[in-house]
Amino acid sequence: MNTILECTNIHKSFQKKDDEKLEILKGISLSIEEGKISVIVGKSGAGKSTLLHILAGLDKPDSGIVKFNDTNIHKLNDNEVSKFRNQNLGFIFQFHHLLPEFSALENISIPQMIAGIDKKIADKRSMELLEVVELENRSEHKPSELSGGEQQRVAIARALANNPKIIFADEPTGNLDTANSAIIHELIKKLRDEFNLTFLIVTHNKDLMNIGNRIIEMKDGLISE
Repeated sequence: MNTILECTNIHKSFQKKDDEKLEILKGISLSIEEGKISVIVGKSGAGKSTLLHILAGLDKPDSGIVKFNDTNIHKLNDNEVSKFRNQNLGFIFQFHHLLPEFSALENISIPQMIAGIDKKIADKRSMELLEVVELENRSEHKPSELSGGEQQRVAIARALANNPKIIFADEPTGNLDTANSAIIHELIKKLRDEFNLTFLIVTHNKDLMNIGNRIIEMKDGLISE
């Protein structure tokens, strides 16, 4: 087993208005296997999204270690973390967060250009990624001209833009109907199987759970797997 990501003894609390601390994560240790779909499940308030954000370097734990391969990501400063995320990680959220004034192609090219890739090269890769998600004929359409399912497929193509080692997804089909959700589930499986991509997904969707290689259940800030 090749471990791509691991965390050790992660704690996270939030301060409530009455100065009381609300403990969200209570000492989580976890390792994620490369080339697999790992799915985090649990009731609302179990700490799933908080854990995902900490593992992805979007939030910091109160204590504990997160290592991506050999990099302890919470030892990096803010600029280094941003650069690290841009070069190594992909993100898919419940809402696509596409830039409304740019076309599908441009939305996928922008993260590459931020990473220093020439526009022509970025646009060529973006077109290839639109082919992967079967939207090459929609490359010049802006988000408002795309359906919800198409917008999310563009968001997935954007997540792939810089050849990430792992994709973090928080309820990636939570805003879609059953038919569009099924298309996204098949696409995630295809990306795992054809590109050996690693996924860490938070979801309540039973069908999405069923494509996972591993189910990680959270309960009251702990893993009860």
